[in-house]
Amino acid sequence: MTDTSSRGTGDSLTFDTTVPNPARMWNYWVGGKDNYAADRAAAEAVISAFPALPAIARLARQFLADAVQHLAGEYGIRQFLDIGTGLPTANNTHEIAQLVAPDSRVVYVDNDPIVLTHARALLTSTPQGKTDFILADLRDTGSILEQAARTIDFSQPVAILLIAVLHFIDEDDDPYGLVARLMAAVPSGSYLVIAHAASDILSADVQQGFQAYNERSPVRLIPRSRPQMDRLVAGLEPVRGGVLPMREWFEPGHIDGAAADLTGYCCLVRKP
Repeated sequence: MTDTSSRGTGDSLTFDTTVPNPARMWNYWVGGKDNYAADRAAAEAVISAFPALPAIARLARQFLADAVQHLAGEYGIRQFLDIGTGLPTANNTHEIAQLVAPDSRVVYVDNDPIVLTHARALLTSTPQGKTDFILADLRDTGSILEQAARTIDFSQPVAILLIAVLHFIDEDDDPYGLVARLMAAVPSGSYLVIAHAASDILSADVQQGFQAYNERSPVRLIPRSRPQMDRLVAGLEPVRGGVLPMREWFEPGHIDGAAADLTGYCCLVRKP
């Protein structure tokens, strides 16, 4: 289990830049600069088998931005728990939420010490709001919830964001129980947002792409089916369509040809 200490700049942390890292590979796909030669080589090898992946990664990021904007604007959410946040890029959760509602509070969680070294970029905030970063693993829900309570008032609605992170949780680690425990900790009127690789929106190219990713990444990606997605959100109310193939979230014409066959699900659901 990853060290769950949450504060500090991470300046004393060291990591091997010669080994591909999933967070840095994702950063490369979305156009970030925080990656190294090993990450770029592995990322390009995956792209060679799965050319649409960078466009899909960027659209997953756009889904996050859209969902946060709707939650802060239309639904009045002022507290966000973003688990598996990855390396900072443009339009981070707090930037979007606080642009709509300056008093928004955002807690970021990631189990990768590399993300901790960039936490300063995630800890900026409006004077009215607040941000925090927790170094912890999604599997350790108890520690996440305990530390997040420094910033988040769990008696008030919270949006829990799980963007492209649950598909790194093996079935043996019970992703359904992890989601249930997180949602049990928040009150009625809270929301859950998920983006997840799909196992049943597939073509031969996509299957080859997933295989290429798993051969080159130290963390295995586990796509899931629509019934498994429905199980993740059991007992929660669908909002804006609930569980959808990701292509259905976006307006017609928003998706270019490179990502027309999006191989993922997204969802926005509410705790009744």
